[in-house]
Amino acid sequence: MIRPTLHCPCDRRFDEPAFTYDTPPAGETRFDLGAQTYCRSYSRCRLCGHWYAEHKLDLANLYGGAYVESTYGTRMRQTFERILALPPEQSDNVGRVARLLAFTASFFPVGKKPSLLDVGSGLGVFPYRMKAAGWSCTALDPDPRAAAHAKDVVGVQAVTGDFMTIGPDRLGRFDVVTFNKVLEHIEDPVAMLSKASRHLNPGGFVYVEVPDAEGAASEGPGREEFFIEHHHAFSPASIAMTAERAGFRVEVLERLREPSTKFTIRAFMTLAPTGKSI
Repeated sequence: MIRPTLHCPCDRRFDEPAFTYDTPPAGETRFDLGAQTYCRSYSRCRLCGHWYAEHKLDLANLYGGAYVESTYGTRMRQTFERILALPPEQSDNVGRVARLLAFTASFFPVGKKPSLLDVGSGLGVFPYRMKAAGWSCTALDPDPRAAAHAKDVVGVQAVTGDFMTIGPDRLGRFDVVTFNKVLEHIEDPVAMLSKASRHLNPGGFVYVEVPDAEGAASEGPGREEFFIEHHHAFSPASIAMTAERAGFRVEVLERLREPSTKFTIRAFMTLAPTGKSI
């Protein structure tokens, strides 16, 4: 039996088969799966529109170094500089930064320069731009090379570690915690989002970007939103339900097609009045 890697917020009561893969789709990073047979699928919840991956593949070691190695190799700095050099109309990150700054302009007091924790920072393009806007940024990544890149090249505070297991003394609290294309990579997004409350200053917020499954599915199974490293993809309803389960309230939720052509949902979240996880 294929092992489900995620239960959707509706507890799978309304799920139905969706896409099935027996070979990697074009453009998917070729991770070293060893002797494992490539076989995976997605199911979709008819009620909330959430998509979740099902497979027998062991991806536990994917982020211990294989992800950075397979995706960037030795070209982290070159890729970082190439993305920074993109014209604004071709850059997903330029739009992300502009939207975040616009939201904070009406959220925080005038003149405040917030502190930010970027979970799963990767190339660090986002904290680089936020630092340039005057923010105090910390990048967290499980891969030591990504953390070293964030410190030495991006020029921000950097921590190596797994967000779910790292101690509070190594991170502290921030005005803003961001998950840019992160929650889809883990089996339990509710737990990860819930933990963010322990690192959030009073009056702060969480910013989330996830793949928009409904938008991507309209163009078929070859979309990158459904690549092997994604345990799941979201709908507006399912990201709102995930936030609620994690003890947050969605303040703003938007769907967009980014310059890279990615179908994306982004959301600004604050702690629910109880301040407790569900």
